[in-house]
Amino acid sequence: MKLPARVFACGFSLNKRRILRRFAGDSIVHCVRHARRIPSGSTLLLWGSTAAPPGLAADVTLIRVEDGFLRSVGLGAELARPLSWVLDRTGIYYDATRPSDLEQLLQSCEFTPQLLARAAALRERIVTSGITKYSVGERAWRRPTRSRVILVPGQVESDASLRLGAPSLRTNIGLVRAVREANPDSYLLYKPHPDVAAGLRARGEGERQVRDCCDEVLTEIAMGRLLEQVDEVHVLTSLAGFEALLRGKFVVCHGLPFYAGWGLTQDVEPVGRRRRHLTLDELVAGTLLLYPTYVSRRTGRYISAEQALDELLAWREGAGTPNRAWQHLRRAVLRLTVARP
Repeated sequence: MKLPARVFACGFSLNKRRILRRFAGDSIVHCVRHARRIPSGSTLLLWGSTAAPPGLAADVTLIRVEDGFLRSVGLGAELARPLSWVLDRTGIYYDATRPSDLEQLLQSCEFTPQLLARAAALRERIVTSGITKYSVGERAWRRPTRSRVILVPGQVESDASLRLGAPSLRTNIGLVRAVREANPDSYLLYKPHPDVAAGLRARGEGERQVRDCCDEVLTEIAMGRLLEQVDEVHVLTSLAGFEALLRGKFVVCHGLPFYAGWGLTQDVEPVGRRRRHLTLDELVAGTLLLYPTYVSRRTGRYISAEQALDELLAWREGAGTPNRAWQHLRRAVLRLTVARP
């Protein structure tokens, strides 16, 4: 997305402000707190679902910014620098209460054969390499024999994606209980959100009771490896559902994530605005090729999704096996400094 020569920004932490200046390219960024410092006719960047400051002029253009879907090797809560952000003029992709640029793109884009070929090739590389949003976890896991295996990925319950994208069911324990009730004979796996497993975000309400409802709780397993071995995935709004679709898995959505309502998932909640049926590669083309902005960690310049994947693979290769003692110390420090809900 091309930004004006001068933009304003609100709701960004100090760390995100440094990153924002890279994603803004040649635009000059002014970080502000009050509407009186934002001239009429300006462009204002807001992090996520941050409310616009009161008193803002009616003709100020709002653009919401969030992490992209191929992000980093390491957690955002551990301040791993992202390779992708999304900039959305209409809404934001996880807010199902209103349209977003991504939804409108998926609803109306005429996907060319060339674009779909790029999407298919990118999808194949992502699946083969095991890349996911954070690309964390290194332990192996072996599925049980003679059982249907269902994965339920946990989420950070205070995140806006649940508040704005899960109209009925909004807790991890509630989701696990619903899946267990509907599938009493399946082997049920629960994987806490990586930020929660690392102790960087708070557990959800009653989340400790998840062990009573499932067969196994997994924390250090890489999501890409895990998805290869399960039969289906049940989500509220988790990106893991999209990552499961990339791998051809059956996905049940109990909330309203951006990838629901296009004929690719089984949807518990109706998604009335989304009436188009997409192929998987059309979804991939819109979500990974057209919607995000990618910036190189090496050069600081804009790059393509394919180049971003190249950098993620090199980053993961260079990261090697984590130093456990250093990782525990770093997380202990971050628990004191990272704001919790």
